[in-house]
Amino acid sequence: MTTYRLKGLDCPVCAGEIEEGIKKLEGVSSVSVDFGTLSMRVEARDLEAVEAAVSRIEPGVVAERAGTTGPAASGYALKRELAVFVVAAVLASCALFLEHGAPWGAGAGGLGPLAPLALYVAAYLLSGWNVVSGAVRNILRGKVFDELFLMTVATAGAFAIGQAEEAVGVMIFYKIGEMLQESAAERSRASVRSLLALRPDRARLRRAGEWQLVPAEEAKIGEEYLVLPGERIPLDGSVVEGEAFVDTQALTGEAVPRRAAPGTDLFAGTVAVDGALCARATRLSGESSAAKIVDLVENAAHAKARTERFVTRFAQVYTPIVVGLAALVAFVPPLLFREALSLWAYRALVMLVISCPCALVVSVPLGYFGGLGGAARRGILVKGATVLDALARARTVVFDKTGTLTKGVFAVLAVEPETGFTENELLALAAAAESRSRHPIAASIREAARARSLSDGTEDEASLVRELAGYGVIADLGGRRVLAGNDRLLGREGVAAPVAAGPGTTVHVAVDGRYAGRIRIGDNVKDDASRAIAELKRLGADRTVMLSGDDEEAVRAAAAELGIGEAQGGLLPEGKLTRLEAIIAQTSAAGGTTLFVGDGVNDAPVLARADVGIAMGAGADAAVESADVVLMTDEPGRVVEAILRARRTRKIVVENIVFSLAIKAGFLALGAAGLAVMWEAVIADVGVALLATLNATRAMR
Repeated sequence: MTTYRLKGLDCPVCAGEIEEGIKKLEGVSSVSVDFGTLSMRVEARDLEAVEAAVSRIEPGVVAERAGTTGPAASGYALKRELAVFVVAAVLASCALFLEHGAPWGAGAGGLGPLAPLALYVAAYLLSGWNVVSGAVRNILRGKVFDELFLMTVATAGAFAIGQAEEAVGVMIFYKIGEMLQESAAERSRASVRSLLALRPDRARLRRAGEWQLVPAEEAKIGEEYLVLPGERIPLDGSVVEGEAFVDTQALTGEAVPRRAAPGTDLFAGTVAVDGALCARATRLSGESSAAKIVDLVENAAHAKARTERFVTRFAQVYTPIVVGLAALVAFVPPLLFREALSLWAYRALVMLVISCPCALVVSVPLGYFGGLGGAARRGILVKGATVLDALARARTVVFDKTGTLTKGVFAVLAVEPETGFTENELLALAAAAESRSRHPIAASIREAARARSLSDGTEDEASLVRELAGYGVIADLGGRRVLAGNDRLLGREGVAAPVAAGPGTTVHVAVDGRYAGRIRIGDNVKDDASRAIAELKRLGADRTVMLSGDDEEAVRAAAAELGIGEAQGGLLPEGKLTRLEAIIAQTSAAGGTTLFVGDGVNDAPVLARADVGIAMGAGADAAVESADVVLMTDEPGRVVEAILRARRTRKIVVENIVFSLAIKAGFLALGAAGLAVMWEAVIADVGVALLATLNATRAMR
């Protein structure tokens, strides 16, 4: 998939025409053009043919292959257009003065009646040249019915029936509306561009014993880098030396800086506020947290909702229908009732002016674009407008337990060896077996072993390790076969284990087929988890479920503490998936969608299967890749915020559709009845488009 920046694209209808034109090219597998980011993503055999086709379909638009930066700056030269508008307005004012002003009436001073007309024509061509030339160009290419055609026919018709003043006024007001709309859209783009500028270009790396400033993409995992006070952190890493407060607001939306000290994880795109930090890179530049945001936000703009696609199709059908109605209004009454043709032609022209579909074509995609950008600024990365729509209809939310609703910071509560083993021996064996596991339970066992000086935490203690999702680990430790996991693992391997008793999650340990004992692990729910569950119910997502591979007793205890009505533990990944599919079927029958929130490797299948999969940003890469929404923090409350933002975005989009269609329908009726003049029509059209655009930008906030 190749991404292009579309230089010179200043029309949402043109964006749709480019997309439709590229689709028809031979060898093009998929294409998506987004007016919000002024970009195109295409998969094709011949990219040179695609680039040439863009300029052929829309002369003046150039497709440039994207680099690693954010969206291109707008191709709309606002200052130039403003200068054109001022000159056109001055010429029109002079024409009005010559035509109506005293003592210079028409023909006064030997100027003649052609002088005002010449000024009107000059003002018209200056303000509307791009509209008229675009309409002619589209007609020659067989594309007749679009907003450029409507404006050209309406204003040319006004000249023909002697209404030059109104023709120029319509074009000038159209120019004003175009400038204001583009200004509002550019503010939204600029806001998202600032988000996409999170990824720093350069890093200060320790090389040959000194700090060298080099491109961030050249950094390797394990290299040390230095961040000075006030600088943006270039790479994901772990602090080696120094302390500072780190501003994470651009990445997570949190206003309060976090304290960073040796051992603290750092994320690219955040800022060291008050101190220098030396850190060791843990990810490449292209795999950092900031890079994830850049990729997810850019890709999201091309995942269009059904509403966006409907509006595009609607505009294609709506315009020919309105032209047909206007033609009937212009010619039927004069033919049937011998009314004056000029009277009904004027009414038809008023209908053409008000019928331009700009408000819908611009504001609906811009509303979704604003919703995606606004969520991203709060650390909620939504992979497309389709996902926003699905989030807005959430009725059931299914949670994993560990690391999602609980802190995932486990502590060993008890070490209970069997006869023939000591506590220290049991803990040391378990720590060695779990030395390569990323599971929070494994981390707690290693930490307990380190605290007793039984392990240094290195990964080579186990010569051969096999981790089984939903079971545990099997390790070969110097010829001894060690099992560490749940009772299912022991049952699978034919080792008898006593029934677990006591609080927490139980990890059973067996050595060479002999049961060695158990380790009980405790975990606590997150601070905002109970509040998040209560808020979900208040929002109408009143069915909350917990599905986990953890101990059944521990799962039910956590669910009861959080107020979750349904809970099931001891599930393997396939068991989670089966249970989730049943829940999805029930929720779908009621007209809602099902969300799944998780963060582990074994959550990837259910995240992909849910109507909307939500992954905690600190979770496993497989979970993040499979999810539809990525939370850059591990707060369950962000799930509530994601739903609220999706519903607000959806509400704004619906408001724009209803408002635009209602106003236009009303003015079409007034125009046909002769109760609206062309001035009122163009002001109404520009006003509707501007208000709808401004309303769409609310989604960014």
